[in-house]
Amino acid sequence: MAKYTGADCKLCRREGCKLFLKGERCLTKKCAMERRPMAPGVHGAAKKKLTEYGRQLREKQKVKRAYGLQEKQFYKYYEMAENMNGITGENMLSLLERRLDNVVYRMGIGASRAESRQIVNHGHITVNGKTVNIPSYLVKVDDVIAIKENKKELPMFKNLKDVKVIMPKWLEFNAEKLSGKINALPQRDDVDSNLNIQEHLIIELYSK
Repeated sequence: MAKYTGADCKLCRREGCKLFLKGERCLTKKCAMERRPMAPGVHGAAKKKLTEYGRQLREKQKVKRAYGLQEKQFYKYYEMAENMNGITGENMLSLLERRLDNVVYRMGIGASRAESRQIVNHGHITVNGKTVNIPSYLVKVDDVIAIKENKKELPMFKNLKDVKVIMPKWLEFNAEKLSGKINALPQRDDVDSNLNIQEHLIIELYSK
């Protein structure tokens, strides 16, 4: 499968906002958006007026890159959301939030979604007591997410109790036990407000 191998910070600059792809670095002055808040390339500083299609495309690219997905994967969530009851855009965001790699990130186990995806891939996470190494696994209400028993002494997990995380209300995580739970399905208000997502633009793009 295709994989982006370029500089993560260029993606933030291209979308004109922080996508929080580098964990704590994004909160410091080393963040590329703090130092060079313009699109990469020779003409990055030029002011460009976007067409309606351009706005839709940029919104889709922003959300896709924030969650670390390729186009085929991202479109699959749109199709799933369209076949669900309710508002398609909100359904799609809920599905993205329910990905196991995103849940691991939201619980503060990984500093970024990329790191969280790696943690899942390496088999460090269990769901209801069973090892799950599929980042796209969709969690359900009452699922128990935990760090595998024989992995709890790894240095990357031993200091989680000192990590400050704003926990969404649909999740809970006990940093002492290194275990959390899905209390409810994520709602529109639970999606990261820092991204300022306008999901209707994505739906308009895909529904053409």
